[in-house]
Amino acid sequence: MNQELQFDIATLKTTDIADAMVLEKAAYPPPTPRRDFVRELNSEVTHYLGLRVRLSRLVTKPADGMLNPLIGLAGFWLLADEVHVVTIAVDPAWKGLGLGEWLFIALLEAGQAAGGRIATLEVRPSNAVALALYQKYRFAEVGRRKAYYSDNEDALILTAPPFESPAYQSLLAFRKNRVQSRLQKIDLDKHV
Repeated sequence: MNQELQFDIATLKTTDIADAMVLEKAAYPPPTPRRDFVRELNSEVTHYLGLRVRLSRLVTKPADGMLNPLIGLAGFWLLADEVHVVTIAVDPAWKGLGLGEWLFIALLEAGQAAGGRIATLEVRPSNAVALALYQKYRFAEVGRRKAYYSDNEDALILTAPPFESPAYQSLLAFRKNRVQSRLQKIDLDKHV
């Protein structure tokens, strides 16, 4: 199957902040304040990606802002050679389709292209879906931050194997191929 994907991932810009805030509010209340997005998008160490669904072929007269809506975002800080994942969010209406995983792969690729050699992140021990995703990419627990989240839940610190490892590159290529095949089967009419 060589069908074209109906989703695009690109660098977020300051013009995307309003959409990003709406998305974050839907995915992770409380929302990120606007000033935080502005600061993050203007930082040299911060990199954000936005996932948009391409509706232009499906909708003949789209409403303003609905031509290619933002349905996901992912961000990382590049600290020396470490890609530190700070967020991955997918609009709840689009969850469970593989889009978060596709964003995660794009984030890892962008981090490697920016000079990252390893990746780290924090995750709630109670977030089984995120933990399952990170385990697929061989992230392993290397520590714990006590009462890290605002509700006092701890955070697990996870780290991936070095990007330059041939085995890790093979894993990324394999997973990317699997996710792209899955995304090609998404029926956009069910979500628009």
